Amino acid sequence: MKTVQIVEIGQPLEERQIPVPEVGDRDVLVRVKAAGICHSDAHYRAGDSPVGPLPLTPGHEVTGMIEEVGPRVIGAEVGDRVCLHYLVTCGDCAYCAQGSEQFCVKGSMIGKHRNGGYAEYISVPARSAVPLPQEIPFELGAIAMCSSATSFHALRKGRLTAGETVAVFGVGGLGMSAIQLADAMGALDVYAVDINAERLAMAKGFGAIPVDASGLDPVERVRALTDGRGVDVALDLVGLPQTMLQAVQALAIFGRAVLVGIASEPLEVDTYSELLGREAEVMGASDHLLQELPLLLEYTRRGVLNLSDVVTRTVPLEADAINGALDALEEYGAGVRSVIVP
Repeated sequence: MKTVQIVEIGQPLEERQIPVPEVGDRDVLVRVKAAGICHSDAHYRAGDSPVGPLPLTPGHEVTGMIEEVGPRVIGAEVGDRVCLHYLVTCGDCAYCAQGSEQFCVKGSMIGKHRNGGYAEYISVPARSAVPLPQEIPFELGAIAMCSSATSFHALRKGRLTAGETVAVFGVGGLGMSAIQLADAMGALDVYAVDINAERLAMAKGFGAIPVDASGLDPVERVRALTDGRGVDVALDLVGLPQTMLQAVQALAIFGRAVLVGIASEPLEVDTYSELLGREAEVMGASDHLLQELPLLLEYTRRGVLNLSDVVTRTVPLEADAINGALDALEEYGAGVRSVIVP
């Protein structure tokens, strides 16, 4: 089958032919219909976040149709439309038992630790194949599996409750989902912080209050818009030291900053004035949970989460096109989301 792989860290992805993956007793073989190109994939290609073993097929935002089921699979059938939970876990360890499977002692991530969706086929455990409602196109279901699911988990991790305020630093694919999901969870106001005018306009269309960080101090602006108070929850979806610090500095008393973006440089914080003095919290959000996906997909099916404008480009399963999309992500110059349609 055709695949596009990371063969060498720091080098462009390459097209390769590899065997169709085998199907274990409890696995399903999925014909890939769409695979999102995530900013994390650019980090993997660059070596900012370790991956392997190489060569490796990236792609952790995947939807498709089941082509084959293992002999011990129950509840999944050939022809089912599915989206893939990108964490392959044992289901038996203490973390899996408590519903925190992102820390599974035997866990692996498709597209990072095992072959992912930049391919014609992918094999995963049947429990990772979540039914995709007919109303949701494959392209939109794919990006929901990372950008939307990660944003949803981050908001839940930040303990967002109805009537609170939110600032979203970085309104790319994750940010557009975060804005809509925060509104669905009852946020009173959502502030969208970015330097890209097109993204800010789209965020405003989703009901957010845009904060242009290209020509002013976004922390001062957020504080001015909140009468000096700051926000209850701030998400950093970029991973730059500057944006992470801004998320912390924008917090109100008892505020919670949730760091999501993959960072290659450390965060330095004045702990007394920015944390202790406000009893503020800084926390990380890792991936998402299988149990969160049904509600997320229902939000999408009902249109509460609208992803139709978030996919700005589709590309074929070809190395040049995919490398071009990853190059744009590295320069923070891409649209919102690019999706591979094999």
